[in-house]
Amino acid sequence: MPNPGKCKVVLDAMGGDFAPENEILGAIQAEKEDSNLEVWLAGKKDEIEKVLREKNLQFDLSRIIDSEQVVTMNDLPVQAYKEKQGSSLAKGLNFVKNGDADAFVSAGNTGAVMTFSLMIYRKIKGIDRPTIGTLMPCIGGFCTIFDAGASVDSKAHHLAEYAVLGSIYAREMLNKPNPSVGVLSVGEEESKGNEISKKAVQLIKPLGLNFKGNVEGKDILKGNVDVAVCDGFTGNIILKFAEGVTHLLKHLIKEYAEEGFFKKIRVGLFKSSLKSIFSKLNYENYGGVPLLGVNGITIIGHGSSSPLAIKNMIHKAAEAHRKDLISKLTEAVASRNFDHNEGNP
Repeated sequence: MPNPGKCKVVLDAMGGDFAPENEILGAIQAEKEDSNLEVWLAGKKDEIEKVLREKNLQFDLSRIIDSEQVVTMNDLPVQAYKEKQGSSLAKGLNFVKNGDADAFVSAGNTGAVMTFSLMIYRKIKGIDRPTIGTLMPCIGGFCTIFDAGASVDSKAHHLAEYAVLGSIYAREMLNKPNPSVGVLSVGEEESKGNEISKKAVQLIKPLGLNFKGNVEGKDILKGNVDVAVCDGFTGNIILKFAEGVTHLLKHLIKEYAEEGFFKKIRVGLFKSSLKSIFSKLNYENYGGVPLLGVNGITIIGHGSSSPLAIKNMIHKAAEAHRKDLISKLTEAVASRNFDHNEGNP
């Protein structure tokens, strides 16, 4: 059984594109950096042990949760939940649900991770739709966007839920004592936006948040708001666009350096500074995205996550447990009355 004095995190060892090797390497590194952390690997035991042998790595084999099935990136989430209860996803999440561990981490099929988490943990009472958030680097720190793709369609009361969940997350995990919250729209004026965003503004106003009303896309990068809420369709486009901007900047710098010897020298002189800047834009350093609104900690990572990204995902899950995030989210939701009818009789 797990050591009761340590934070126990279950890692889906079969989840990523480079599983289980990257997962194993990330898990071992995370434990080296945190002596009060205990990582459990959910996955095919024979494949995990093979990597350990080939890489000459040391890991407590009693902390492998043997799982005969794997949820692939091509599996349909609901179908996978029905047919793959022997998977690393199901076994790992149930291990947490049953109190044998404190948090779950996966770089696997995002839709499946959300579906399995929802069905196994269940929703926090009062929450209609869970959400995932993403950190966006900005002037002065970070803005967190909810929803970043948990569901493409959202109603106004879902955005109100995202505002409360996101506000508590920013307060606890990003050390923002009184995080500001805004509804992403096409203009700052209250009259601007579509029907859903305008109604969301009215639903969020009475929730007791540090609410700034409508915010525009530029406000995210300017750092004018700590939490921006929107539907998952919009949020995911912002996320993928931001990832593309980083690739574009690297390409333009490389292209500039290849134009001539002296331009290459100029780029070389700023190499250290550029490396520091791109480090701030590198998702691997920020530990995946949280799934909020369910009764348990799940951190979801990019399918191509490196060992560095896996390590930081584990650290983020442990931090969420140590800060008692789920209890604080539950308390915040219980203290508010969400209008799921959105003012309709």
